[in-house]
Amino acid sequence: MKKKVTLPAHACNSHLHIIDPAFPNDGKAVEQRGTVEEYRALAKSLGLSRAVFVQAKPFGTDNACLLDAVQRFGPENSRGIAVVSGEVSDEELRRLHEGGVRGLRFSVWNPANAVVSFVMCAPLAERTKDMGWNMQLHMSSEQLLEQAAVIEALPGRIVIDHMGRLKPELGVSDPAYPFLCKLIDKGNTWIKLSGPYLNTRRGAPWDDAAKVASALAAYAPERMLWGNDFPHVTEKIKPNEWELLETIDRWFADDRARRLALVENPAKVYGF
Repeated sequence: MKKKVTLPAHACNSHLHIIDPAFPNDGKAVEQRGTVEEYRALAKSLGLSRAVFVQAKPFGTDNACLLDAVQRFGPENSRGIAVVSGEVSDEELRRLHEGGVRGLRFSVWNPANAVVSFVMCAPLAERTKDMGWNMQLHMSSEQLLEQAAVIEALPGRIVIDHMGRLKPELGVSDPAYPFLCKLIDKGNTWIKLSGPYLNTRRGAPWDDAAKVASALAAYAPERMLWGNDFPHVTEKIKPNEWELLETIDRWFADDRARRLALVENPAKVYGF
């Protein structure tokens, strides 16, 4: 398929995972595989020169693969989002920062396979705020509302994963949607428009998820990030990478909104 989307220079894929079975893992890395070399080839073909690598669950709190990905893709063009325990040392946090890490992820949407607990979020946010890190939250819409008071009180930057995982049957009518807007209005929260296949009941081209993404992008283009969620570990049948790229044109109203989500907002959040 020929590329239809014209991307601005320094376009950033703000959400993907590198899963290299060469690193110690829980045994699932082989089936979930997505190496730096494989992603580099894809990124070149898509026109995505910058990347934000998010720690993958097969590696738990061992961020070695993540740090390696940043170095091999290029520290000038990539950043990492790590996963750590509440007992992590200040020395280790500094080491991660020097390695290109700019935030911590709390993926608790599915408690059955969560690596960390959300109770660690506020203390770690306090410990890392002076480094400019963001707390990246992958939570269900119900969890967002349940933890609303804690989330609103977090110091520093907040990034919400995968459009807030609003219920696909409700879309912007989900009670969590006004909460996302409230967080945006505070000025320290960004939303990742990613994972449409996680937010749909219809499948590609994910028209129900597109309505949520477009609404968020129209509400606050200066608070949006975009990512393709490579290598799509939740999907038995992998989505078409070009179709995912085309969501950029479908979700964002104009060139300004696209440039904000792909270049200016990632530069602000991740320090490019």
